[in-house]
Amino acid sequence: MANENRIRQRQVTKSKQLQRALGRLLEMDSNELADEVKNELDRNPALEVAVDENEQNTRNEDGRKSETSDQIQRNDYAEEDDIPPMFDMRPRGSAGGEQTYVPEIVSEISLTAYLMEQVGERDLTDKERLIASNIVGNLDSNGYLLRNARSIADDITFNEGFDCETDEVEQVLKMVQQLDPPGVAAANLRECLMLQLRRKPGADARMALRVVDEGFDNFAKKRYDALAAMLGVDRDTLARVLKNEILSLNPKPGSAYSGGSSEEHQLQITPDFLVEVDGDQLSVTLNSKIPELNISATYQRQVESYEQLPPVTKSRQDEMRIVRDHYDRARSYLNLLKMRQSTLFECMREICRRQREFFFTGNLSDLKPMTLQNIADAVGRDVSVISRAMANKYVDTPWGIKSLRFFFSEGVDGVSTTEIKDALRQLVDAEDKRQPCTDSQLAALLAERGYNISRRTVTKYRMQLSIPTAQHRTHVH
Repeated sequence: MANENRIRQRQVTKSKQLQRALGRLLEMDSNELADEVKNELDRNPALEVAVDENEQNTRNEDGRKSETSDQIQRNDYAEEDDIPPMFDMRPRGSAGGEQTYVPEIVSEISLTAYLMEQVGERDLTDKERLIASNIVGNLDSNGYLLRNARSIADDITFNEGFDCETDEVEQVLKMVQQLDPPGVAAANLRECLMLQLRRKPGADARMALRVVDEGFDNFAKKRYDALAAMLGVDRDTLARVLKNEILSLNPKPGSAYSGGSSEEHQLQITPDFLVEVDGDQLSVTLNSKIPELNISATYQRQVESYEQLPPVTKSRQDEMRIVRDHYDRARSYLNLLKMRQSTLFECMREICRRQREFFFTGNLSDLKPMTLQNIADAVGRDVSVISRAMANKYVDTPWGIKSLRFFFSEGVDGVSTTEIKDALRQLVDAEDKRQPCTDSQLAALLAERGYNISRRTVTKYRMQLSIPTAQHRTHVH
């Protein structure tokens, strides 16, 4: 009985580990996944890129594979002593010499609007929502918080008519720092990196967090011996942690989002999906940037050999354990990648089914109310898994590139909240700038258009759209 319980416990633990690993891969966009796969190829010698016929033709006369100039540059850059300083970090997916997809330029959403959309999904009081709005409003184009909690509390007290304390702002700030993109609302670079590392699982991520938390000055000045001594690891381990965990972070988490009409702040992204219209048919393509992977034939032969003739000596048994560990990890990783790709494809196909009319017309009025739970039920996954799968993902449609979250909204009398928000934005844009409408007046005007929502709901939608109060809209204009 005790043995059965242990087996059951191991199965539960393994299942949880699998879900965590899948969730981590689902959260990644196509660029992040490409980096992750590259790192896994470096970590696990049993995993390799499948060689096609064209690649076979690039081998030298002596049978060795010819390296392109791009590959030579990448190999040279991989040296531990060439790790660049944090302050010279380039955006993900732009490693030297690497051919990358030229990103589309999209200005559909600003950092402020994206954050307030997430704030709107939280169960907050009106005061907490107001504090969050002020915090978000004080972020610069890179996503850093320009003012401290005390100053923001004073602003709210004097300008908004709320008695606001510093600790209240600090509490809401912790919530904002949990939103996407990771690292947002930090006071400085060090805090920005720590916020990102705290979301990453594994021993290497915890070691990286110590580097940034306790040894940031040594890291910035490339004092690697001091860092290795602090962590109690060798230089190779330190190099792996710096390369895979810290240098993969984004020092400017807000820079990918548009800051308004300025072209330099427009969002540059690589779509994760392509949806095309052909007559009355929709086709969905998963835009994968990762190469086809397989298990090394050498490792495959070794495992088969060990299974046919089990090792006798201790050294051979130890060798067998190492080979088998690499082999099993490679096989598990390939399965995880397949699960990620199939989950994403199923989700996108279900979105297309539910929002079919929008993909043909591009009209917001054709968007149907749809929740994460709807997709979770349809594809047979937990809603938390679907939430991770939808985060930071984009689709290229006939009507431009859209965030997957664009398609999700609750409904009011069968009407998508996206449509209602669009109507609200139109009313504000068309109002008399000398006498802007109050939220009650906006609710009445929306009712005239057939959208029956309360004043409180108007306030919630207005804040999600980052539209100031009537009083502040007067000052803006």
